[in-house]
Amino acid sequence: MTAFLCCLAGFVLGSLPFSVWLVRWFRHADVRRVGDGNPGAVNAWSAGGWRIGVPALLLDVAKGTAAPAVARLALGVEGWALVPVALALLVGHAFSPWLGFRGGKGIASTFGVWTALTAWLVPTTLGVALLAFLAVQSASAWTVLFAAVVAFAVLAAVRPDAPLLAALAANIALLAWTHRRELRSPPRFHAPGRKKKG
Repeated sequence: MTAFLCCLAGFVLGSLPFSVWLVRWFRHADVRRVGDGNPGAVNAWSAGGWRIGVPALLLDVAKGTAAPAVARLALGVEGWALVPVALALLVGHAFSPWLGFRGGKGIASTFGVWTALTAWLVPTTLGVALLAFLAVQSASAWTVLFAAVVAFAVLAAVRPDAPLLAALAANIALLAWTHRRELRSPPRFHAPGRKKKG
């Protein structure tokens, strides 16, 4: 029952579209009409600058951390029972009932979830891998997916815990789904330091 309630709370918390609300409140605009239409921190930054983009980013990371951290540290939810708690938050973010069961791509919330589950290990690996692939690959969706696979490999090598690996594999599948349109185009590799055209 505790794990179920944590899943429910995680879904509700994950569904809160902070980027949409912040841009609406402070810029009287719809963030979904900016950039690629994703209701996330990057487009919030584009719509309102760092004063909106930074809070949107921090709130998405924080909500990702909150549910699994409370479930694990305060309520003693561990092992396989923790997997649906972490995923419920990410599913809530990607399929927010506030937005007609559409939502963000889940990158910032992924960092938050894995901060709660592994402290520095997965978020640091993911961040370093993102920067490395950004230097040689200009399709952002593929950069995210490649970085997530690297994080999975590192987690498997350093901390081969079956529930965590299952949760990260499901997280990668969800990231692939939320980036599915961009992933229809192939990766675009280039030499490090080369500027994108256009």
